[in-house]
Amino acid sequence: MSSSDTPNPKRWALIGAVPAAALTLAGPSQADIYKTVGADGVISFTNSPAKHGKLVVRTDSERPRVRMPSDSSPARYGRYDDHIREAAALYQIPEDLIRAVIQVESDFDPRAVSPANARGLMQLMPETAERMLVTDIFDPRQNIFGGVRYLRVLANLFNGDIELTIAGYNAGEAAVMRYGGIPPFPETQDYVKRVLAQYRVNRAAH
Repeated sequence: MSSSDTPNPKRWALIGAVPAAALTLAGPSQADIYKTVGADGVISFTNSPAKHGKLVVRTDSERPRVRMPSDSSPARYGRYDDHIREAAALYQIPEDLIRAVIQVESDFDPRAVSPANARGLMQLMPETAERMLVTDIFDPRQNIFGGVRYLRVLANLFNGDIELTIAGYNAGEAAVMRYGGIPPFPETQDYVKRVLAQYRVNRAAH
C-alpha cells in the first residue's frame, strides 16, 4: 500500500453525539463511615475519623486489592462481543477501537489489575469508574460500558480526534489539555501507537 493510500489516523474522527444525560459525570460520592456509641447508648454514624468511632464501611479506593483468577482462555476474545456492540451503538464509538483498547489494556482479561490499580477489561481506575457510574468494576458489561462512556466523553472533549482521545484515556484529559496534544510521556506515546496499530489490524480483519 502506498503512503497516499494509508489512512491518516487524525482523520478517523470519532464523530457522533449522545444525549447530554447519558454523559453525566456526577456519580455517587463515597466516604469511610464510622460508628460511635454515645454515653447514653445512642448509636451515630459519621464520615469523620476524628470522632474515633469504629470503621464500618470503607471506600473502594481504600480496600485492599484482591487478586481474582485471571481469564486466559482463548474463548475470552469473543466472550464480550454483545457488550462491545451494545456500548459501541450507544456511545457511537467504533467497535474496532473498543476492541483495540481492551486488547492493549487487559488482553481481554476481566480480572486484570495493574500496578497502578486500574481494573478490569478496560482497566478503569476506581475514580474513573465512579465518574462513569460503574458500581461493579469487575463486571464485564459495566466495565466495558464505563470505559466506552469515557471514550465518548474524551471524543466529545477533543472534537473527535482519535489520537487525543486515546491519549486522554491513558493519561487523563487534564494532561492532554495541559500539553495541547499527546503528553510527552513515553508510556502514553507508546500506548497511542499500540492502540492505533491494533485498531488498524481490527479494521483490516473485516
